[in-house]
Amino acid sequence: MNYLGHLYFSKEKHNLMVANLFGDFVKGKDYTYLPKIVQEGVLLHRQIDDFVDHHPVVTELRLHLYNSLPKIAGIAIDLYFDHLLAKNWKKYHPTSLDLFVSGFLDYTSISSNLLDPKSNFNYPSNFVDLLQAIKKHDLLRRYANIEGLQLASEGLSRRISFPNNLDKAVAVFNANEQLIEKVFQIYMKDAIRRFNKK
Repeated sequence: MNYLGHLYFSKEKHNLMVANLFGDFVKGKDYTYLPKIVQEGVLLHRQIDDFVDHHPVVTELRLHLYNSLPKIAGIAIDLYFDHLLAKNWKKYHPTSLDLFVSGFLDYTSISSNLLDPKSNFNYPSNFVDLLQAIKKHDLLRRYANIEGLQLASEGLSRRISFPNNLDKAVAVFNANEQLIEKVFQIYMKDAIRRFNKK
C-alpha cells in the first residue's frame, strides 16, 4: 500500500503515522539508533509492505498485471489499493477521509512534532519535503478519484530510476477494475485482522 494505506494502519497515532511513512527512507536492518516511536513506525511500515507483498491473492494479481506493467506491477497495486481505500473510505473508517487527512496534515505542519529533543533526532529534509508535497498537492484526498490516481502514477513514474510505464497505470486499472477491487477487498479483510484495525 502507498501513503494512505500506511497511515490507515497506524493506530490513529499521528506520531506513528509520520514514523510509518518515514519507513521508506530507512535502509538496512539496523534502525535501533532511531527514537523508539520512529523504530515502531519503521517496523510497522515493513510489516505492512511484507504482508501485502506476500499475500497470496495480491501475488496472483501482480503476476496477472506483469505483462501490462513490467517491473512495476507491485508499485501500481500499491497505488490502486490507496485509490480504492480512499474511494471506499466510509466502509473502513468511522471518521471522514477529509477529517482524517486534516488531522494528519495539521500535526505535520507543526515543526516541533517532527523532532525529538531528547534524542537530538530530526526527520531529514528530504522526508519533510515529502510531507510538504503531500499537503501542497492534497495527494491523500485526491486518491479518491481517478484523476488523483493518474497524478500519483505519473509523479511516481518520473521518480523511478529506470524506464517504466507506470504513467499507464490508470488504463490498466480500468481494464482490470473488477479483479483489482475483488483482490483489494480480500486483502483489506485479512490486513485489518493482521494489524488489529477495528
